[in-house]
Amino acid sequence: MTAFKSDFLNVLQDRGFIHQISDPESLDALAARRELVAYIGFDCTAPSLHVGSMVQIMCLYWLQQTGNKPIALMGGGTTRVGDPSGKDETRKILSIEEIERNKDGIKQVFSHFLRFGEGKSDAIMPDNAEWLTKLNWIEMLRDIGRHFSVNRMLAMDSVKLRLERDQEMSFIEFNYMILQAYDYVVLNQRYDCRLQMGGSDQWGNIVNGIDLGRRLGTPQLHALTTPLITTASGEKMGKTASGAVWLNADMKSPYEYWQFWRNTEDADVERFLKLFTTLPLGEIEKLAALKGAEINDAKKALADAATTLLHGPEAARQAAETARRTFEEGAIAENLPTVEIPQSELQAGFGVLAAFVKAGLVTSNGEARRQIKGGGLRVNDAPVTDERMMLTSANLAPEGVIKLSLGRKRHVLLRPA
Repeated sequence: MTAFKSDFLNVLQDRGFIHQISDPESLDALAARRELVAYIGFDCTAPSLHVGSMVQIMCLYWLQQTGNKPIALMGGGTTRVGDPSGKDETRKILSIEEIERNKDGIKQVFSHFLRFGEGKSDAIMPDNAEWLTKLNWIEMLRDIGRHFSVNRMLAMDSVKLRLERDQEMSFIEFNYMILQAYDYVVLNQRYDCRLQMGGSDQWGNIVNGIDLGRRLGTPQLHALTTPLITTASGEKMGKTASGAVWLNADMKSPYEYWQFWRNTEDADVERFLKLFTTLPLGEIEKLAALKGAEINDAKKALADAATTLLHGPEAARQAAETARRTFEEGAIAENLPTVEIPQSELQAGFGVLAAFVKAGLVTSNGEARRQIKGGGLRVNDAPVTDERMMLTSANLAPEGVIKLSLGRKRHVLLRPA
């Protein structure tokens, strides 16, 4: 391991955030003087970020904690184009109104991780629509586009892989890397930003920005990428049977978020504690040493710490208590995720397959049938054995809800409205 002078790079290295750095010595010197301004861009393609963005958010968190200045760049402009990296098809073109709504939702997350203000190390959140939408087409081609080699652009993974798979790439997507490179130059000119961070799939795009900066006379710019995070079983981070693990509470409740981390595979616990919590490394080492059934204590510590970071200590405490009551006492805890169904549907009889799909515990009737055959679905803690079972008012527990369970760890309440 490299011995860095700066707290920032040492923290990132010790906790497993570093995949590649373009010029470690120069970057280390900037960070050691606490003069580093760095950014990560977030396109506004959904009303919330999901767990897959947490590595990037934590990079900005540690940047600020070590005395440097983070920029969370909103991609109000680039979202209108669509990043082709890692995609097999063109992104859906969103309306400006949709992008603005998504941006408002995404902003909510950062207030939990970054301190915003006018101070030297306070975070800022500009929107690249401010400069990208003002670009004149001819001037852009002449002043920016002439610095890009089409040969090099075609060799970029984001382009090459699409072409190799015979997947169409639109001209608008082909321009994305030019806009991202231009963002970097503008942020340097406006805020003396010297570092762009991103996932490993962004390396080529970031290096393009460094090269454009050099051609346009900026000081030396830097790149730092993080590794692609997959689970021990090879799954992409943040994907579950019921969909993405969103960070906004109105899209994924604090209990569901807590439960996601509680369900971490044994082999991932130490790595995830380092990446997704702020627990001291000494404490993580002790938790990682737990074996057998005791590793569940490490998973609970992970869930508590990750949920506290995003939703606050009280929400984490309630989520942990909900889990304890649900699993240890078999109680119907009021903080479990709840899905409402019309009272009239329940009176007429609601098919059990449709109920589990509506609750988001399975994605289709076919999956529900497979789970029933394997004994995986329960209603009010009783196994479902008949796929034609109808849920009615008679199934309501004294609390006025029907508890649906997939396995031992996932529960949703159906509540008549």
